[in-house]
Amino acid sequence: MATIAQVGLIGYGLAGSVFHAPLIQHTPGLALHSIVSSQRERLLRSFTDVHIHADVAPLLADPAVDAVVIATPNEQHAPLALAALRAGKHVLVDKPFALSAAEAVAVVDAARDAERVVCVFQNRRCDADFLSLRSVLASGTLGRVAECHSHFDRFRPQVRDRWRESDAPGSGLWMDLGPHLLDQMLQLFGWPEAISADITAQRDGARSDDYFHAVLHYPAMRAIVHAGSLVAASAPRFAVHGSTGSYLKEGLDVQEDQLRQGIAPGAPGWGLDPQHGLLVQVDAEGKVHRQTVDNAVGDYRRFYAAFCDAMLGEGEAPVSTEEALQLMRLLEAGRESAGSGRRVDLR
Repeated sequence: MATIAQVGLIGYGLAGSVFHAPLIQHTPGLALHSIVSSQRERLLRSFTDVHIHADVAPLLADPAVDAVVIATPNEQHAPLALAALRAGKHVLVDKPFALSAAEAVAVVDAARDAERVVCVFQNRRCDADFLSLRSVLASGTLGRVAECHSHFDRFRPQVRDRWRESDAPGSGLWMDLGPHLLDQMLQLFGWPEAISADITAQRDGARSDDYFHAVLHYPAMRAIVHAGSLVAASAPRFAVHGSTGSYLKEGLDVQEDQLRQGIAPGAPGWGLDPQHGLLVQVDAEGKVHRQTVDNAVGDYRRFYAAFCDAMLGEGEAPVSTEEALQLMRLLEAGRESAGSGRRVDLR
């Protein structure tokens, strides 16, 4: 592989245009070589130094392309990943990795056979709020953790005409935000003993789920992940309670908004969250002490940099295949729990 890894991007919708293309272009060691999109004519006017294709065949056949990033509707993730791996490309798949654990296993097996790196894009491991929470937990300030609440709420009362909100396979909020929130909990607390989930549609005219509330059961701790589409006054992004204190964090990581505004990754102020966390502790006399907690700096480019290193054989993929398969198992178990109305044992 060349020193600069040449990357082909399949899909130029929200994920491809807002997240992947700018991050590829602003991560040292990577170059955006090609884009596959149905918007070929428009992109030809926008990109002068990138190959634009209307279908995937020319991209996969191009020996100059080292890696393929898949940012298409979810049902295409596994088939395109398999095709790219068979063409000898390294692969980064936007979340979810696949639609099922069985599909995910097939992709992992194909990567092993092709001796190529395959990874799922869990960029929110690089969110400032998540990194700050991980640091707080590592410090032991909260003592023994009893509850961790993770909310990612939105107020979107109108159902939009897009595939994420359609009735297509892989649509809905559980497969959109579920992979992010569950992956963060797995990173913090490991594999749970069980999961209880409620997944439903609440908005008028909804064609797929737009609400979920799931509880991950650990021996003496509970991790709750929640997302709603009719929440005008959202709960804290994180609320964690332990034997010696609580930690609260309002607001969302700023990087998605920065990308939507066209701010280049790495520009001044990139990933700097202005809303600090709050640590609340009670002393032996019952007096409450409050102090702000400085935020870590978020940077999604770290994820792409780690993927680049893995392609070059200079490090591990930022998400291992074992982690990708575990998350698919957890997503499926959540669906099973919601469908049956019962807790699903994961031991």
